[in-house]
Amino acid sequence: MEEVFEKGRKIIQILLKAGFAIKRSKVKGPAQEIQFLGIKWQDGRRQIPTDVINKITAMSPPTNKKETQAFLGVVGFWRMHIPNYSLIVSPLYHVTRKKNDFKWGPEQQQAFEQIKREIVHAVALGPVRTAPDVKNVLYTAAGENGPTWSLWQKAPGETRGRPLGFWSRGYRGSEASYTPTEKEILAAYEGVRAASEVIGTEAQLLLAPRLPVLGWMFKGRVSSTHHATDATWSKWAALITQRARIGNPSRPGILEVIMDWPEGKDFGMSPEEEEVMHAEEAPPFNELSESEKQYALFTDGSCRIVGKHRRWKAAVWNPRRQVAETAEGEGESSQFAEVKAIQLALDIAEREKWPVLYLYTDSWMVANALWGWLQQWKQSNWQRRGKPIWAAALWQDIAARVQNLVVKVRHVDAHVPKSRATEEHQNNQQVDKAAQIEVAQMDLDWQHKGELFLARWAHDTSGHQGRDATYRWARDRGVDLAMDTIAQVIHDCETCAAIKQAKRLKPLWYGGRWLKYKYGEAWQIDYITLPPTRQGKRHVLTMVEATTGWLETYAVPHATARNTILGLEKQILWRHGTPERIESDNGTHFRNNLIDTWAKEHGIEWVYHIPYHAPASGKNRTVQWAVKNYTESNGWWDFQTLGYTFT
Repeated sequence: MEEVFEKGRKIIQILLKAGFAIKRSKVKGPAQEIQFLGIKWQDGRRQIPTDVINKITAMSPPTNKKETQAFLGVVGFWRMHIPNYSLIVSPLYHVTRKKNDFKWGPEQQQAFEQIKREIVHAVALGPVRTAPDVKNVLYTAAGENGPTWSLWQKAPGETRGRPLGFWSRGYRGSEASYTPTEKEILAAYEGVRAASEVIGTEAQLLLAPRLPVLGWMFKGRVSSTHHATDATWSKWAALITQRARIGNPSRPGILEVIMDWPEGKDFGMSPEEEEVMHAEEAPPFNELSESEKQYALFTDGSCRIVGKHRRWKAAVWNPRRQVAETAEGEGESSQFAEVKAIQLALDIAEREKWPVLYLYTDSWMVANALWGWLQQWKQSNWQRRGKPIWAAALWQDIAARVQNLVVKVRHVDAHVPKSRATEEHQNNQQVDKAAQIEVAQMDLDWQHKGELFLARWAHDTSGHQGRDATYRWARDRGVDLAMDTIAQVIHDCETCAAIKQAKRLKPLWYGGRWLKYKYGEAWQIDYITLPPTRQGKRHVLTMVEATTGWLETYAVPHATARNTILGLEKQILWRHGTPERIESDNGTHFRNNLIDTWAKEHGIEWVYHIPYHAPASGKNRTVQWAVKNYTESNGWWDFQTLGYTFT
């Protein structure tokens, strides 16, 4: 103790000689606890001061964005003391965003009260101990709304250990669509980064994720079922493997362990939740040994409207025996059939007492469910946001049976060219054929008429695009059309025939300066003003195709850059494809940052010329004169029903 006092006196003398002034009231002698920079320290442990806790608990609910931000600033300083902080206060941050109006509802009030309770019961953090027998344990987990992680130190004789910090955040951008494995790797990555800042990079770290992740990092290749980019996987692997290699082989920098989460609060899983099983990822089929292939099954399901009824069919293909087993029914969807196919595969494995089951499916829904969703659904009592999950009875049955059998699942890409198709893809095609529903010729005739109707609707609504573009447009809206049906509709389309006729016209103006362009690659655009219509649209964006004189129009209430982009996308890009060149005058509705950015994003050369300059805009002026004369005599809406080619 005397040694400590002596060192203290020397430090004070050094500071005084250097010109520092010290208030005597600021100099404190030995004490069990001190408060420095607003933080309470006791036995080396960081705590929230009592006066701060009282101040926060006495706060009234905010009445505007500024008060909400002030409250979040106060409690946010202590976020490392509070498990799941960011997930708790997410509703409060929502009302502070610039694009959102301030609306204080039940969700915000609940979050406000919960975070105040958490502040009252917040645990002390630290101190960081460096003894060789102290273990550093990092718990990581991927929740429904974001990753969470916490760092603990456990010394011999301690059952729970001491926390060094709690962290959490929401998913950003595409992270919400990651596979369950990728979300767990993300949580581990963030946890390792945070832990290194607290205990340094030299200390050994015991990593305790909810799903094993370290093996993926040392594989040297990305999972075949990944959603994250290759660059993201490389970033994860670089940090985690580098941290793991620090040390010697007998004591690696990171050691993955399976441990119960700390007791108390809602830090981890309950014993009931720990019993939930999940499937591992299976290797590619061609990498299985001959003995393993006898335990492999391919599954698929389909659905079809037959007459007035919806029929489904589930199929399982055994590649070793070259036989299929099926189950059929009415009134359900193809997704239901795919889940029934999993049940059918489990029936086969249980009946024949297989030690392991390798499942291959082209359904992302089925693969993700078996990899991790079952675990999350079980923990939430088979509910999502208070409502029962879809087909809960089927999933509960599958979850119970997976506990008694080792199941490994692989997602198979169903859309692979024949030149690159492997044995795995060929077997997937076999189960796809087995799952197809056979129907009578009369039913096929009625179905063909329905497909023609849908294809005609998709082709007209999408702007008379080509076969592939119409197929993609319909698929993005949940309609699956046959290529042959789309081709037949395009062949019979009168509008497409008129466009083809226009394409065959020769360029007739300006000495052939447009000869280097093909149809649809160059356009001249401008606005004209007409008498106001009943809908208030008095401005018309005229767009003239440079090689044929084909005219497109788009009526708007105001001539603005945003309306210009809308007109170009709807009338040109959707119908004729993306052009190489667009010419216009330098009016404010054409020459601004919004237009420049849009043109660069689409790779379009936008050329500005002087208004009313005949060599540059003469064709558009001719068209505008014709449009204006016609509409003054007959009306704009009558003009809209006509299709014009101006040459």
